[in-house]
Amino acid sequence: MEQFQIPQSFIEEQNRSFIQPANRAYDVLAEDLDRRGISIGSITEKAAKFEVALPSWAVGTGGTRFAKFPGPGEPRTVEEKLADCATVHQLIRITPRVSLHIPWDKPADASRLKAFAQSLGLGFDAMNSNTFQDQPGQALSYKFGSLTHADRSVRRKAIDHNLECVEIGQKLDSKALTVWIGDGANFPGQIDFRRSLERYLESLREIVRALPDDWKLFIEYKPYEPALYATVLNDWGTAYYCASELGPKVRCLVDLGHHLPNTNIELVVARLLQCGKLGGFHFNDSKYGDDDLDAGSIKPFQLFLVFHELVMAAEESPDPRNISYMIDQSHNVTDPLESLMVSAEEIQRAYVQALLVDRKALRAHQEKNDALMALRTLKEAFRTDVTPILQRARIVRGGAIDPLLLYRASGYRDRKARERPARTEPSAGIV
Repeated sequence: MEQFQIPQSFIEEQNRSFIQPANRAYDVLAEDLDRRGISIGSITEKAAKFEVALPSWAVGTGGTRFAKFPGPGEPRTVEEKLADCATVHQLIRITPRVSLHIPWDKPADASRLKAFAQSLGLGFDAMNSNTFQDQPGQALSYKFGSLTHADRSVRRKAIDHNLECVEIGQKLDSKALTVWIGDGANFPGQIDFRRSLERYLESLREIVRALPDDWKLFIEYKPYEPALYATVLNDWGTAYYCASELGPKVRCLVDLGHHLPNTNIELVVARLLQCGKLGGFHFNDSKYGDDDLDAGSIKPFQLFLVFHELVMAAEESPDPRNISYMIDQSHNVTDPLESLMVSAEEIQRAYVQALLVDRKALRAHQEKNDALMALRTLKEAFRTDVTPILQRARIVRGGAIDPLLLYRASGYRDRKARERPARTEPSAGIV
């Protein structure tokens, strides 16, 4: 059965009805930015070059601890996940890479999967290991930990799994491994805090030794869940310590939901940048905890402030930081592809707004201790509606002026519902 893809001619046809108002809005914004001494052409060029990777697992419906409610036309194979990711990139034009999760996405033939991805215009971002759940037939359980488990044989299994992820990633031209563990304790006294961290470092050292020279390892921290009393890698400070101990290939990954309430995440980003240990991001949003909500849906100003730190650091240092950007979300009540497109646009929006900050004026206000004018300088950039720039960046790359409306008009989800029989069995849990 031939798989439906949105024809490029359809995108061009739909764009025609939006092009005139989009051009008028761009010209109006250009005049406003020109008065502020900003070249809209330069900003648009940078916006068009911006990229954020898609997570393979987010093209399907997420869930809660209690249940999952699958939607129509959900992907059943890694190839179908890639096809959905390609559709997002076709419309939004800033998501050319996909991050795989092993063993969920373990390919039968990595070379064939690579060729298939290339035929869709996609490449691969960081590989993600999974030692936070047991797989069917798994003899040694991760129930009480993986890389930090008291039993050396369980640690050995977790290490070997990560090495397998690297091996698969090499065949796919990935250049990084992301390691997140759910290890920790739910009761006081359950684990030895110091010994468990030493086991973590011991296990990671073996993985790092096996990394190819041009690879990086991103370590991801989290304050709680599933270990609700104490997690082994609980915050950015512990992650920084471990990354420093493990050497130059290892950096910290900041998931925006992996912080305690009211944490100043932009300050965390600044510190890790300053220390040379910021590796990448998992973009999402949060109201209460690790909610994995759509990026920019709850705290758009925080997202802007994060990018302000990133843009400022890039402007001040000639050394490219090579920060890896990736979305990591759980879509429970929306069409996952729609949420991914909207999130990608909001991430790009925050980046472009950060480019508009008058940093010379900001520094002057800071030196004079003028708090209100410093805030006003940031707010002027944040309040600027950069939608015309995002639209123009998509136009020049063949994307959709309005990705969400075009996606709905294409009938993509209905076509996939016919191609991919719906899952009817009940499903519990997040994954």
